[in-house]
Amino acid sequence: MKKILLSAALLMSLISCNKEENSATQETASLSHRGCASHEVLQEQMRQNPELAIKMNEIESFTERAIQEGRLVNGKIQIPVVVNVLYRTTAENISQAQIQSQIDALNKDFNALNSDFSKVPSTFSGVKANVGVSFVLDAVYRKSTTKTSWGTADAMKKSTQGGMNPTSPTTKLNLWVCTIGGGILGYAQFPGGSSSTDGVVIDSKYFGTTGTATYPYNLGRTATHEIGHWMNLRHIWGDATCGNDQVSDTPLHNAANYGVPAYPHYSTCTGTPIEMTMNYMDYTDDRGMYMFSNGQKSRMLAIFATGGARNSFAQP
Repeated sequence: MKKILLSAALLMSLISCNKEENSATQETASLSHRGCASHEVLQEQMRQNPELAIKMNEIESFTERAIQEGRLVNGKIQIPVVVNVLYRTTAENISQAQIQSQIDALNKDFNALNSDFSKVPSTFSGVKANVGVSFVLDAVYRKSTTKTSWGTADAMKKSTQGGMNPTSPTTKLNLWVCTIGGGILGYAQFPGGSSSTDGVVIDSKYFGTTGTATYPYNLGRTATHEIGHWMNLRHIWGDATCGNDQVSDTPLHNAANYGVPAYPHYSTCTGTPIEMTMNYMDYTDDRGMYMFSNGQKSRMLAIFATGGARNSFAQP
């Protein structure tokens, strides 16, 4: 059973890790493997603001108590989504249809309506989850730019740096769609960060299921993965060899998995469990990920509960 509460040692290790290069170099980086910068962005935010580590630990303590005491939000949560499109080329100025296809994909994935949900192996059938969170497109804003790529330093979220400020970030999920560069498909801000940069960034080539959405990341799962982070989920391998994702019903993973691993894929961690490679918080191709676990569901719903970091999204 994995601990849910982040230890002080874990927080210190997050802070002390080498910071990610935030420039948009390596434009030709291979995308044969999924690249998510959420963990590295969190490390950098905590390096710049050590008080964030304290706040993150408080969120973890609240999450543990809320789950243990069953103080999770009741009923369905509907999240308004604002999409901010930053484009230099016609291809980057993605269509309304492509944007809607992403909203549709999120609603399927977070409500166990995805057609591949039935592929979850029997080993994990007892923990596969219907999260019960839905998304509705609230607004689309577009801005022409001369930038070829934006990197992961949140420039796209700031009008002073040529980007677009978030709209009502305490009650609306802001998605920025742009060319990130550096082989990064997307990244999210975890609960606890500044509202001025809150939201999720997705590269336009991996957004939605039509238009410019590019195989093997053309089923909208990059946004599903990143919004999982936005709802306080960690990578399933805990960003360390046999690491801790703070969820009790996900198996220990050696590291990230890529492509579409053959089932069963065994871990060499303690107990050699079968890895849940089809979980949205792994690094597999879009067609290789199609489930959240009940433990992940509880963790996500805890942030919307009274006193939770995203409780404002649960208000009528």
